[in-house]
Amino acid sequence: MHQPTISGSSRIRRTPYSKRVEEAGVKSYSVYNHMLLPTVFDTLENDYHHLKTAVQVWDVSVERQIEIIGPDATKILQMVTPRDISKMKDDQCYYIPMVDKHGLMINDPVAVKLDKNRYWISIADSDVIYYFKGLAEGMGLNVNIFEPDVNIISIQGPKSKILIERMFGKEISELKFFRHGKVFFNGKKMIVARSGWSHQICFEVYVDGSMNGQDMWDKFFSLGNDLDVRAGCPNLIERIESGLLSYGNDVNQTNTPYEAGLGKFLSSGVSEGCLAYDILRTKTEPQRLIKPIEITGEPIKPITYSLQVLNSNGEVVGQITSAAWSPDFKVNVAIGMIDREYWNEKNSLFLNFTKNDKRQIIINDKFWS
Repeated sequence: MHQPTISGSSRIRRTPYSKRVEEAGVKSYSVYNHMLLPTVFDTLENDYHHLKTAVQVWDVSVERQIEIIGPDATKILQMVTPRDISKMKDDQCYYIPMVDKHGLMINDPVAVKLDKNRYWISIADSDVIYYFKGLAEGMGLNVNIFEPDVNIISIQGPKSKILIERMFGKEISELKFFRHGKVFFNGKKMIVARSGWSHQICFEVYVDGSMNGQDMWDKFFSLGNDLDVRAGCPNLIERIESGLLSYGNDVNQTNTPYEAGLGKFLSSGVSEGCLAYDILRTKTEPQRLIKPIEITGEPIKPITYSLQVLNSNGEVVGQITSAAWSPDFKVNVAIGMIDREYWNEKNSLFLNFTKNDKRQIIINDKFWS
């Protein structure tokens, strides 16, 4: 059967690396923050094995930056997250649950502190720049908010540290997790962060200026020939194994940070500067929670949509939102939101995978340990 395609449009933006991505043989894209995001190069499983053994260069320009600069920059950032950012250093990155005034998730970005009153907010898939702009305008805050011309290249895999050292030196390759350092490329000052969307060794290069994109891409490949460097992309199997959530898919605007499993970032308490302070400080015990799931039986095709989880009485007690066969664990791994009374892995839970295919599911914390 012929598969439909998505027609090109100026509403779906290419990236500074799209030409190189296509030359590398990309086989499929998703659309994320109105931009093209590669999803497969060889096969999902082959890309997965290579990611875990070598080094990949990812075009993750879709991680759009929101620049917030001005005397009230820290104030407005604290208003949208319950995580206390008051002690954030100028070379730090913070993973921040971003919430509305009701304490419900509207994004889960990484905040990068560049200076006392200047941040980049590296966002997941949603138009939250308008939320920031609305707050600033409505509350009369002294701050400028815009999208800079910054397009991230991510270096991922066990050999990424070698490649980064060849490119930028030992000081950058030895960065601590969620810290960033300054580098120069094509005469332009840029930053490199020890962060990324996998559980492999990873770095993110915030390439400042679209005109520098292809030069940066080509330089990484010229330095990594002997490391089996390849173009890659976020891998569904690896991220499920690692418990890395996809905002809008695994969690959304109906969930609190506690339901999304992000309570560890609020261990010191909810910041009083957050608009949702009164709500979140009293609702720390979630009634449903993101859990690592095993789906029994034969290997399944990848799932990136919602399927209902049922108890033995056929009642809906949760949902599976991402699932795939894991070559390393030799089982089907999944991410699911499960009601509190069913968190005990001994409970009998089921999934109607297809009309004639009913599978048992097991909460299996070993995947994320």
